[in-house]
Amino acid sequence: MPGDNEDALPPPPPPPRTSLYEMITEDNRISWGDGSAPSLPSIDDDPRSDSDAMSITDSVRSSTMSLDSTLYNFVEENGRTYHKYKQGRYFLPNDPAEQERLDLQHHLFCITIGGRLNVCPLPEKPKRVLDIATGTGIWAIEFASQYPDTQVVGTDLSPIQPHYLPENCRFEIDDAEDEWAYSEPFTFVHGRALLSCFDDPFKVVKQAYEYLEPGGFIEFQDAIFPMDWIGEPVKESALYRWNELVLEGLKVLGRSWSNVVNYPRYFEEAGFENVVDRRYYWPTSPWAKGKYFKTVAMYFLEDMTVGVEGISMKVLQALGMKSDEIKVFCDEVRRDLADTNLHAYLTVSYIYGQKPLNKS
Repeated sequence: MPGDNEDALPPPPPPPRTSLYEMITEDNRISWGDGSAPSLPSIDDDPRSDSDAMSITDSVRSSTMSLDSTLYNFVEENGRTYHKYKQGRYFLPNDPAEQERLDLQHHLFCITIGGRLNVCPLPEKPKRVLDIATGTGIWAIEFASQYPDTQVVGTDLSPIQPHYLPENCRFEIDDAEDEWAYSEPFTFVHGRALLSCFDDPFKVVKQAYEYLEPGGFIEFQDAIFPMDWIGEPVKESALYRWNELVLEGLKVLGRSWSNVVNYPRYFEEAGFENVVDRRYYWPTSPWAKGKYFKTVAMYFLEDMTVGVEGISMKVLQALGMKSDEIKVFCDEVRRDLADTNLHAYLTVSYIYGQKPLNKS
């Protein structure tokens, strides 16, 4: 009855948990200086003596979300599965191992910007959001959970998304380079890790502009390939050769993974204004100073260690390399990725723009 438990003590709060996001304090984040660009990582003179990297590793390997892996009809090659819909459009696999890597990569993108899902200044309650090339759908699901009043749509060539979703989230099998045919405009169009997805990324940007409401935002989060180095690149390393061979293979295939530097121009040419390009850096291993860079590096190292073979297989086969040869080469690349004497890093851009308010 009412009042019976008025004097009862409330249950004790759960013990505090220190998340990886909370480990990254303001002092450990990238310094923005004048606000225009973050600083490059600096080399740790003795990276092996730092316990941060070891403690971070366990967190990295236990941080991915378990997703339903029910598959439709896929194509199997080289012991991996690939999308059946528009077969061959996307070079990377879509099997459970790749899905787990994509979920880990999601955390990497979020940790880079302090645990957030985006950097553009969205309204408090966006009406409709589109996530193109959604992959496992983890970004769309988390966005839908954070914004329960927002309708979130994720599209991809592979139906690898989970079946149990927030009520305000749904997924569709679609190619973002096809003509869009949505009945209502979006407040926000998001895309991430798109460098390997499209033949004509400007077409995708232009369609996003047409299907955004006035004042709506587009944001792409993507890597600038190939990798850069602090100091002179170690050209005899497998890692350096891998970057060069991937570029050669992509040229044979007629696809470029180097369009990310053009995104700001694509945004402006499509009609977007207030375009901002924020660049961050992912060291290949914990060779860089500071907990922020060591955290980012351990995520990126795990991402590449798991993903390098899937990234490489079809691209290097275009150069005539056999699958067994590629696997051996990828083992050499993995060793180089973990070598703290090789000071390579990947530049990652978070680029957004706004559709003018006076445009329909």
